[in-house]
Amino acid sequence: MISEALRKLEFGSVPVATPTGRLVGASGLLLESAGCPLYTGQRCQIETISGDWLDAQVVGFRDKLSFLMPFKKAVGLTTGARVLPCADKVNLSIGPSWLGRMVNGLGEPIDDLGRLGGEHVLEPQPPKVHPLKKKRVTEPLDVGVRAINSMLTLGKGQRVGLMAGSGVGKSVLLGLITRQTVVDVVVVGLIGERGREVREFVELSLGKEGLKKSVVVIAPADESPLMRLMATELCHSIAAHFRDQGKDVLLLVDSLTRYAMARREVALALGEPPATKGYPPSVFSLLPQLVESAGNGENEQGSMSAIYTVLAEGDDQQDPVVDTARAILDGHIVLTRELAERGHYPAIDIAASISRCMAQVVSKPHLHAAHALKATAARYAGVSDLIPLGAYVPGADAETDRAVKLNPRIEDFLCQGTTEAAPLSPCISQLEELMA
Repeated sequence: MISEALRKLEFGSVPVATPTGRLVGASGLLLESAGCPLYTGQRCQIETISGDWLDAQVVGFRDKLSFLMPFKKAVGLTTGARVLPCADKVNLSIGPSWLGRMVNGLGEPIDDLGRLGGEHVLEPQPPKVHPLKKKRVTEPLDVGVRAINSMLTLGKGQRVGLMAGSGVGKSVLLGLITRQTVVDVVVVGLIGERGREVREFVELSLGKEGLKKSVVVIAPADESPLMRLMATELCHSIAAHFRDQGKDVLLLVDSLTRYAMARREVALALGEPPATKGYPPSVFSLLPQLVESAGNGENEQGSMSAIYTVLAEGDDQQDPVVDTARAILDGHIVLTRELAERGHYPAIDIAASISRCMAQVVSKPHLHAAHALKATAARYAGVSDLIPLGAYVPGADAETDRAVKLNPRIEDFLCQGTTEAAPLSPCISQLEELMA
């Protein structure tokens, strides 16, 4: 006897065949599939010679060929291997249980602490906020670094670049900011950096207390460029989720340059011609899309501040990625090798740095004192080369004499130990007292 369930079965909904493509090419990072229509961004599985399945994603197409890029190293692929499209959209569930956890670019936990879950669906792409509905930057953000709190005060919802060459102290300063910043949630993206730094950052920079309110997304340098891209976008999505829950969120991405390099690898593999220093034009159109997903949400939501490290190759501040980041961010903090070699930590060049939101979040006396310190430091820099030669004669200019006299105190004020805390209010008081 046919059951009621069988009577209601719609045979038209039962697939008569599974669409399957075939692998027809593999060159470098790129795999080519034919025989099955695929859309860009779709995930697929490719059969290996051992019978296992390799996860990949569609990154482009030409004529009847679909271009795939694997998430992990492609080993054991053969001509004619089956390519199965994943029809179901992969959704991640997120909630408070993500705090204190470490995940890869796919949102999979890598800390051996069990599965992750939550009551909300995490969108794969960071949500966009209408520019007219974004909450204005009106409150200061305490990052616990004296030079930044006093001279380059940041606001909640501001996006800023930390720009420097290699070995100048970006990661160490980022760790100090991570520990000291007063926020509810910290989302850290370790993108394309050395694998050795991952454990050091988690154990030394974050620490146990810092990790409790943090989510760490990891894609080291040996990961595929696709995983580095997905990890960067994932940490933006995670930060945006907690922002929309009404939290004050700090997003740290180390580094934006590695994200641009991953974009370059994918674009060049697809045949896009290089333009500026080997970077294809699409890289410079996609960087603003990523950065604009950070920042504040709508009025009733929380805040989302973002700090991106930007590697200036060869200490070149005109590097195309540095120049683009400087144009699209709300400020830049420049670290110089000259200050680092003098033992000045953090090696922040006050004259070359700027916070575009500072005037909106500080008082007039604070702003006046910061401008006065910059002017005094600039006046000292103009005669600093003359002092060792004995060519500087005191008494010729009162302002220059004052700058020379104040310089040691200014240097001490701007320096800070790697474990020293510098809350916002005391920093402002010390600055105003120094320049009184």
